[in-house]
Amino acid sequence: MNEILTIHTTRQGLFEITREVESVVASADIDDGLCTLFVRHTSASLTIQENADPSARRDLEQWMGRLVPENDPLYTHTAEGPDDMPSHIKSALTATTLSIPIMNHRLTLGTWQGIYLWEHRTHPHDRQVVVHVGK
Repeated sequence: MNEILTIHTTRQGLFEITREVESVVASADIDDGLCTLFVRHTSASLTIQENADPSARRDLEQWMGRLVPENDPLYTHTAEGPDDMPSHIKSALTATTLSIPIMNHRLTLGTWQGIYLWEHRTHPHDRQVVVHVGK
């Protein structure tokens, strides 16, 4: 089963999509299998991260901003603004695909784990995440 989720982002940062993915898994009615996620963009990524304490997400976002700053004079790919090239680098450093096992009709995420779309651009976007659920 395949489904495309459209996730509206409002800023740079982590946007939790766990519930949306769980809904797709539930509708697939598969006992045991694999859920594969793929983000169809070069300036956004996917990650599994803590979903209990928001400070963990803030720290990650701030750390990534320091690691890959905007306005680096060495960037040449800047046609879409100062966040253009940094967004591509951040995407390359993280993941565009995730695989999560399904057991007993459910994702096997840990207690504090959530699935996130990581928006690397500063302006709002509609991002597409392909969800494939199979045995």
